[in-house]
Amino acid sequence: MFSLPNKVTIIEVGPRDGLQNEAKLVSTENKLEFIAALQQAGIEEMELTSFVSPKWVPQMADAKEIVSAVQKVGRQFVLTPNEKGITSALEAGARAVAVFVGVSDSFNKKNINKTTAESMETLKPLIIKMKQDGIFVRACISTAFHCPFEGAIKPEDTIALCRKFVDWGVDELSVADTIGMATPTESYALFKKLNDAFPRVLMTAHFHDTRKMAIANIFAALQAGVSRFDSSAGGLGGCPFAPGATGNVATEDVVNMLHLMDIETGIDLDRLCEAVSKIEPYVTDSINTGMYTLYKNRK
Repeated sequence: MFSLPNKVTIIEVGPRDGLQNEAKLVSTENKLEFIAALQQAGIEEMELTSFVSPKWVPQMADAKEIVSAVQKVGRQFVLTPNEKGITSALEAGARAVAVFVGVSDSFNKKNINKTTAESMETLKPLIIKMKQDGIFVRACISTAFHCPFEGAIKPEDTIALCRKFVDWGVDELSVADTIGMATPTESYALFKKLNDAFPRVLMTAHFHDTRKMAIANIFAALQAGVSRFDSSAGGLGGCPFAPGATGNVATEDVVNMLHLMDIETGIDLDRLCEAVSKIEPYVTDSINTGMYTLYKNRK
C-alpha cells in the first residue's frame, strides 16, 4: 500500500503564472481583489507577480504596486529573472524571491536569451547574496520533464541542475512540467529521485494540464513523497515562451481531490471558487474547471 501525506501545502500561482499569459490587461485593483479573495479562502503561500520587463510581459507592469498593496499573509513570492528584477523586488518589500531557469538550453534562450549555463553563472552570486541577507529563495526549474523544442529531458539533467541550486543554499525547488507532457510514471520516478537526493530542501511539483494528466501526475508525486504543489485558481495560465503550454492545473480541482482523500490543505473550497469568480470577468476565456463549474451551477 502506498503512503500519502496527511497535509499538503498549495502554492497559488494564479496572480502571476495564471495572468501573465492573458492578452487582456487586468487592472491592479482587480488583481488585488483576486489576491485578497484567495487569502480569505485560506491560501497562505502565493506567487504574487513578477518583476520583468513590461515590454515582454505587460501584464506584470504593476508589480511594485501589487507587492506594496497586498496584505502580508504567509509566504508570498515574486518572480525575478535577473539582478535588476531582484533589486526592484527587494526595494518593493519582497522577502521571498523566485528565480527560474530551464533545463533545456533551447527553452532558456527563447525565454531569457541565455543558455542554461549562462543563466546559472549569473544567478549564483545573486542567490548567495540573497541568502546572506535572509531572503527566502525559491528556484523554479522549467522544462524538467519535456521541452517544446528538444523533446524529452533526461532526469539526470534535471537532478544535476537542482543540485547546483541546492549547493548555493536555495530554500525550495519548484520542479515544473512546463508544457504538460509528463506521465504519472515519469512524475513518480523523478520526484522520488529528487526527494532522495535533496531531503532537506522544500520540494514542490508544478504541473500544467495540457493533456489532462496534471491530477494524475500530482497523485503520483504524492506517492513519491511530495507534499507541496503549485496550482492556479481557475486553471489560468500558460507560458508565452513555450508553445503548447496550456493552463496550470486548477487549484480548486487539486484541493477537491485532496479533501476527498482526507488530506488537509487549510483551504475552504467554496471560498476558493468564489475567488475564481472574482477574476473570471476579466480573463479572455471562460473558466470551466470541474469544481468551479459545479460551484457556479449551485449558485
